[in-house]
Amino acid sequence: MIEVDPRSEVPIYQQIRDRIVEAIARGELRPEDSLASVRQLAGMFGINSATVAKAYDALRQDGLIRTNHKSGSVIARGPGQDASQSFVDDWQDRARTLLSEAIAQGLSDAEVMDHIAGIVAKILQAQYANARANVEGAP
Repeated sequence: MIEVDPRSEVPIYQQIRDRIVEAIARGELRPEDSLASVRQLAGMFGINSATVAKAYDALRQDGLIRTNHKSGSVIARGPGQDASQSFVDDWQDRARTLLSEAIAQGLSDAEVMDHIAGIVAKILQAQYANARANVEGAP
């Protein structure tokens, strides 16, 4: 389930996009899994449909979902698939800025590395748990 915080400084469309990306990374959403329709998700959160559409558009531009007017939006890719070089280049630029922000705000190099290692470990643990659950739940 996606959760958003309407009091956050992060725009709601960005929160929705980020939560879906995180669910894909954890293996909770896999290729071909369906997403709620724009109207359904907007109704769940009591927000404008355009906000959800903006989140889905961002995910489509990233190549993470695809939308068919008959079948709706589905996950297009997930962990273990090759990333394009243009994605890698862009991601490295964004990571460089994010890590620089942490250092500029006073985190030491060691603290930054510890935080990164912790985040990666949590994602990998979730992937493993979800993969195991999918295997155990398979017919």
